[in-house]
Amino acid sequence: MKDLAKIMQQAQQMQARMQEAQAKIEATEADGVAGAGLVKVRLRGKGELAGLTIDPSLMGDDPEILEDLIKAAHADARRRLDEAMDAAMKEATAGFGGMMPGFKLPF
Repeated sequence: MKDLAKIMQQAQQMQARMQEAQAKIEATEADGVAGAGLVKVRLRGKGELAGLTIDPSLMGDDPEILEDLIKAAHADARRRLDEAMDAAMKEATAGFGGMMPGFKLPF
């Protein structure tokens, strides 16, 4: 039964670390840029668009170019945010790989 108690304690620790990681992810922000910095976006942890900056020199250009640059900046920020989230989850689950043989986390 000592093993079961140890497993339960490790599970509680992992749950606490997962909650901390989730809070960290939600607070994380990432910037994305496109067009050599002419368009910038800022995303929050779950992909929410928190900010958008468009260089005034683009306002007179073809709207399709501006739309493409915004999409590219959003994709860049989302990629960076995903990388930050992956790093936070790896940090949160470090050391729990040997908790139970054959047990795999759902991510």
